[in-house]
Amino acid sequence: MSGGIAMAVRGRGGGGRRSGPGLYGAAASVLAGLENGEGSLKTLVYGSSFQASWLQLLGLISDFQFSVLFEEVRESLAQNPRPLYALASETLRYSDVLDTILGAAGLLRIEKKLQPLLAKVLVYDLLFGKGLRGGGRWKALVLKHQARLKAELARLKVQKKVSRNEDLLPPSGQAEQAPQIPRYVRVNTLKTHLDDVVDYFKRQQYSYQGKAGSMEEVCSLSRKKFFLDSHLPELLIFPPQTDFHDNQLYVAGHIILQDKASCLPAFLLNPPPGSHVIDACAAPGNKTSHLAAVMKNKGRLFAFDLDAKRLATMSTMLMRAGVTCYQLAHQDFLTTDPGDPKYSQVRYILLDPSCSGSGMTSRSPVEENTPLAERLQALSGFQRKMLAHALSFPALQRLVYSTCSIYQEENEDVVWDVLQQREKDFRLVKVLPSWSHRGSGTFAEAKFCLRASPKETLTNGFFVAVLERRPTGADEERLWEKTIHRLERVHFGDELSLEMHDSIRGKGF
Repeated sequence: MSGGIAMAVRGRGGGGRRSGPGLYGAAASVLAGLENGEGSLKTLVYGSSFQASWLQLLGLISDFQFSVLFEEVRESLAQNPRPLYALASETLRYSDVLDTILGAAGLLRIEKKLQPLLAKVLVYDLLFGKGLRGGGRWKALVLKHQARLKAELARLKVQKKVSRNEDLLPPSGQAEQAPQIPRYVRVNTLKTHLDDVVDYFKRQQYSYQGKAGSMEEVCSLSRKKFFLDSHLPELLIFPPQTDFHDNQLYVAGHIILQDKASCLPAFLLNPPPGSHVIDACAAPGNKTSHLAAVMKNKGRLFAFDLDAKRLATMSTMLMRAGVTCYQLAHQDFLTTDPGDPKYSQVRYILLDPSCSGSGMTSRSPVEENTPLAERLQALSGFQRKMLAHALSFPALQRLVYSTCSIYQEENEDVVWDVLQQREKDFRLVKVLPSWSHRGSGTFAEAKFCLRASPKETLTNGFFVAVLERRPTGADEERLWEKTIHRLERVHFGDELSLEMHDSIRGKGF
């Protein structure tokens, strides 16, 4: 190993307990693994393979350096994972407080190259840990804002009328514990078949229970039992905390550890084989690989992401999953030209833009304070631009908009505002009628959208809307829409049920 590369990973100043961007990057990647539903904190830190986290760390070094360093660095952390566990768990414990301070200080707005989770880990160690002892250029970048960050911490203490850092945390047991989310396993049909995977787990002494009939059945899962999901045909359900990171099917890319809600966008977009598809905000790549599986690796899948490091990580993940139909684009989706000939056949777009991440169970709920309100305003403005731009592709027929946010501002409000501008061309489509948790808002079609939450669906918090181009003869369709709205206001109150909505359409009321 060259000295320069070793220094880059280990950090300057030798073997300090928390020195080097390697530890900070690893802690950030563990938090990313939690957000992506790849396992528990303990699993991601102590798992002997540690693959999911270190694939994220690939973004900190080049492909060549990664291949050289992977085993040595992993072995070093495996020998003493306690500093990593402490750093990740304490950053997670202070997540609410760090969100407030980062928002008030405007660090992520000013330093656009600094990844949010890495920023959170660094600022935790600066303000609540033992101080930054490594971190290379990221340390220098954060230290430029040290005075402002400490001032915001002091201001928060005054606001909360506390003197100790620990008193900023909620009292033990005050926060409602999130329901246990099962371990969801998506069968990667590019490499295997559902029946083969079920048979494999049976040989591993797991007991297959067939298709899940209710949430109660899923909640009752224990030990080595598993179900087939009732909505998604290639999704298996195992008890919470089941760890498959060392499993040979996972290592070989035959199964993908992906939350059920995160599987909905590609499933509902449903592009047929041979399609031209855009994944507008593709990294880290689980949805991209799912799209490729739906397409049976036939067609063209344009995967966009502005972050070159995340694209490098995603490329590794897609290769492991056997995806061949993709074309990576290191580009801001907003700068793409919808009139470019290479996108002339794009009929399907999956848009999962940056959001607050408030639906992820690995994150504590964020207080509704001024910094959060400002952040939601900025995020929803960006999301509106992304959705409006996606709808401008001339051949587009179907689009899925999704977020892992619980906030109406990022979900129904964005969809409604953009649809008001494009109502002549696009409409919301009702999907998955059997899905009980629907969208909320001030317009009737909001219930065409899907919501997900730990309590209602045993998943992370999520939102999905499906938009389709209006068919030929859409003038008549729009007339029926207006008729339904008029009936709602005059005869039925604020809104119609989905069943009544369909009944009126079908009977030509």
